[in-house]
Amino acid sequence: MKAHRKELWFNAKQRREIFNITRDVQKEIDASGIKEGLCLVNAMHITASVFINDDEPGLHSDYERWLEKLAPEKPYDQYAHNGFEDNADAHLKRTLMGREVVVAITEGQLDFGPWEQIFYYELDGKRNKRVLIKIIGE
Repeated sequence: MKAHRKELWFNAKQRREIFNITRDVQKEIDASGIKEGLCLVNAMHITASVFINDDEPGLHSDYERWLEKLAPEKPYDQYAHNGFEDNADAHLKRTLMGREVVVAITEGQLDFGPWEQIFYYELDGKRNKRVLIKIIGE
């Protein structure tokens, strides 16, 4: 069995931002030479998410509105966590959106259903953060 590891780095210009990383992940599968296996993609920070869904701007806006209703950013003092930081809402939003995805690799390609794409969702941006890609297989 072979294994391949790569980190992708992000520095979102806004507090919350969604990045389509599907091509970056497929590029690493290509570099790995693995034709059959599994690909793990996970956020390496507790205020960021990796998820799979459609690359549709309206849906991305819906995520923002939905998450803001469930865990509003302000007022900051509504959260016990907010003392030295103001990112309690980002921790909660990450819990809702998830930490990682695992996708099958078949014939050297991400084995997706229709419209599926991989996204990195920064929930507390304006600083360097990373995503881990770990590919295993033959």
